[in-house]
Amino acid sequence: MIFSVPFFPGAPNEALEAASSGLVGESDLLIVGPGVLGRLVAEKWREEHPGCQVFGQTVTTDHHDELIKMGINPSLKGTLSHRFPYVIFCAPPSRTSDYPGDVRLAALNWNGEGSFLFTSSSAPFDCNDNGPCDEDTPVVPIGRSPRTDVLLKAEKVVLEFGVMVVIKLNYVHKADRGAHAYWLEKGTVEVRPDHILNLIHYEDAASLSVAILKKKFRGRIFLGCDNHPLSRQEVMDLVTKSGKFSKKFEGFTGTGDALGKRLNNSKSREEIGWEPKYPSFSHFLGVSE
Repeated sequence: MIFSVPFFPGAPNEALEAASSGLVGESDLLIVGPGVLGRLVAEKWREEHPGCQVFGQTVTTDHHDELIKMGINPSLKGTLSHRFPYVIFCAPPSRTSDYPGDVRLAALNWNGEGSFLFTSSSAPFDCNDNGPCDEDTPVVPIGRSPRTDVLLKAEKVVLEFGVMVVIKLNYVHKADRGAHAYWLEKGTVEVRPDHILNLIHYEDAASLSVAILKKKFRGRIFLGCDNHPLSRQEVMDLVTKSGKFSKKFEGFTGTGDALGKRLNNSKSREEIGWEPKYPSFSHFLGVSE
């Protein structure tokens, strides 16, 4: 299959001028939304590209000092005049009223040479009965829910450019972040316990993102998960079993919400040549399931 490279007016000259002036190099990376995942991507990208520059685009200046200390060059949305060979968009839809528009704006900061990667969610896959789901599972139609509409419209923007890549993540976690941490804080949660989750550690989501960026894929959708789906109850049983958390989870009390899906990203792994550092949530916690 052949994918055409989109034409950005003025992009080649501007990118060449920026590169020749030392502003943008051939391995430089722009991170739109440099939060937990974006900062890990920056760290891993630098390990593989010593001497490169990493730029971070945000909607406020609140964390610019932190980014500077990490060696990330911060800027506000809409202020960048240069284009970059590598761009990853990992900003959440909750911080904006026009998520697809933000994705389009970010796309205009890509020069078309390396990779553009958009981090999405597995939510739009049309499966809510705890059944199997992979890269080829159909997505829900536009109009079914505002949440999936926002993601689908953003993905459509990405794929309209013809050469960009979407990675779908579900429940990203580390010790103090993720669904388990939220539920521990709440103590009791009114959702059903048998809903299936698909997990991936933040470090693994970052290493997968870097692996995809390096491959320079075009017009693709990949899945990011550890291939060990668990129910909500199983997640919290492992948390309790680990003995690593001071708070106690009381339980799930819901019965009427939807079930989940069992993601399998074996195709993505084989094509990308990637395996996770943490092959399961129980492995991450150091306990057996």
